[in-house]
Amino acid sequence: MPEKPGFLSRYWLMMKRPRPVALGIVATFFFISGILYMRTFDWTMAVTNTEQFCIGCHEMEDHVYPAYKESIHYSNRSGVRAVCSDCHVPHKWSDKVIRKIQASKEVWGKLTGYIDRPENFAEHRLELAQREWDRFRKNDSLECRNCHDQSFMNFDKQGAPGVYMHRTMLEEGKFTCIDCHKGISHVLPETRNLDLISPDVLEPQNRPPFDHAVMTLE
Repeated sequence: MPEKPGFLSRYWLMMKRPRPVALGIVATFFFISGILYMRTFDWTMAVTNTEQFCIGCHEMEDHVYPAYKESIHYSNRSGVRAVCSDCHVPHKWSDKVIRKIQASKEVWGKLTGYIDRPENFAEHRLELAQREWDRFRKNDSLECRNCHDQSFMNFDKQGAPGVYMHRTMLEEGKFTCIDCHKGISHVLPETRNLDLISPDVLEPQNRPPFDHAVMTLE
């Protein structure tokens, strides 16, 4: 009686002479697996973009979140609120994936207690802020522009310095949103050289002699 071929032999024969039914099963398996993978991937991206996820560790909840809750991005007259990911994660899918990969190294900071205590956070705050400011400059404040479009700004409702800076940015493109709005959602790091972080166009001698003390949010 001829010996029955083993599993590997049967598999090899099937690969050499694939049957339509077998090909259909394999194709269906990979198709369903692809859908499940993409759904899982999209779900993971959505969950990691939520405010609850961002403040899931005490470093963010205790050191950063309180200042954000006092900002105009958290509570304002229009009720439009920007959560953490709106400002720190690009909306475009490809840019978002790159940003998520970059942010994965923050897990190491969590494991090593890099900013675990208030004194550690204060020590590294300027470094962390500068890193984020540089990222905004490189992408021309992309996250800001996801919600704010200068071409639709009503300059009649802005103060004189805002009108000057926004029009100059539109016409000359010498600087970007983050150069003026560093402290819009977080308390600025303590430094005596903060003005030196901005480009030359933002130095006081290049600004019109406006009285910033009379500026309001209206």
